[in-house]
Amino acid sequence: MTTLRQLRFLVALDDTQNFSRASELCNVTQSTLSTGLKELEERLGVRVAERTKQSVMMTPVGKELAERARGILSEVQDFEDRAARENSVGTSSIRFGTIPTVGPYLMPRAMPLLRQRLPETKFYLREELTDRLVDGLMDGRLDLLLLALPHPLPPQIETEVLFSDGYYLATPADHPLGNRDKVGADDLTDRHLLLLEGHCLQRHALSSFSGINLDEDESFSATSLSTLVAMVEEDLGITLLPKLAVDAGISKTHHLHLGDVEGAIPRDVALAWRKSSPSADTFRDVGSCLKTAREQLAGS
Repeated sequence: MTTLRQLRFLVALDDTQNFSRASELCNVTQSTLSTGLKELEERLGVRVAERTKQSVMMTPVGKELAERARGILSEVQDFEDRAARENSVGTSSIRFGTIPTVGPYLMPRAMPLLRQRLPETKFYLREELTDRLVDGLMDGRLDLLLLALPHPLPPQIETEVLFSDGYYLATPADHPLGNRDKVGADDLTDRHLLLLEGHCLQRHALSSFSGINLDEDESFSATSLSTLVAMVEEDLGITLLPKLAVDAGISKTHHLHLGDVEGAIPRDVALAWRKSSPSADTFRDVGSCLKTAREQLAGS
């Protein structure tokens, strides 16, 4: 019989495309993972992956089975969570995933509120990019996500928008737009922006104005907002910074100009969980604390 362990191995391999990283994700040795997947293939009579010494590539049926495995694992996790809630004596845990352009700026302010509101709940935070977080939610590795919308999500996921997050235009102090308190679409037409590589914020920033196409400055790329701020300060370009990050102090020690961006379509910061989860009411309590934390940041 196919085991849940084998399904977890399959999902991990599909996520990582690498046996070593997949085994680390599952907390097993590489030989254990490889043996488990070989047994799964023998039982099913199909190849789930093509293996070479240099790479791993999922077969079409392997990818389809991995997607189905995610659904099964999420249902099993919710099944176990429901039983745990029935038998708990007040202590619970939430495996909470967050994207790098939201979590580091909101969670430090939110955690004291969460401890006060949910004193018996332990939070285990994990920071990853959106697609990886969604995979973790669907395969039961994570319980709750803090992410930014719009983003395509499976129909099994419930979302609750917490707040909208607009942008500031960050420029060097001596930039032609460096003396403007407000900028609009016309000011950004034909200008190139420094953006985060691989982050959903990149897509949100480029689509923040309807009717014009913003371009990315491909001569530089960054993987964190802090790096973007430093690049702007060194006169390497301009960028859009989320207001959440600015309110949390990301630019306080840097010499640059921040202009309010008029008419930009903000991203929506939201919580996401599986519709089948028995913890929806608790997750909404978490959302209430996050909203309060954002209001505190805006007023500080």
